[in-house]
Amino acid sequence: MADHPLKGHFDESRATWQRAEGSTIEIAFVDDLIGMRNGEDPDGDILIFTEAEWNAFVLGAKDGEFDVEAFQDDPDQ
Repeated sequence: MADHPLKGHFDESRATWQRAEGSTIEIAFVDDLIGMRNGEDPDGDILIFTEAEWNAFVLGAKDGEFDVEAFQDDPDQ
């Protein structure tokens, strides 16, 4: 079980990990929490998101906030 001091328990035993074709990132939805891990290291750390955090992350990804090019163009990054 992965624990987060503010978000609670992410019960790994109930997680059904999914990954997009060609990706190493896996996600699982358990109750009201979302877990994300590196599928090549399934025993490694799990990032735990609330639904609101997950929605903000997905919207940011769709908006290009995490594109490598965005960081390369910004000299402060």
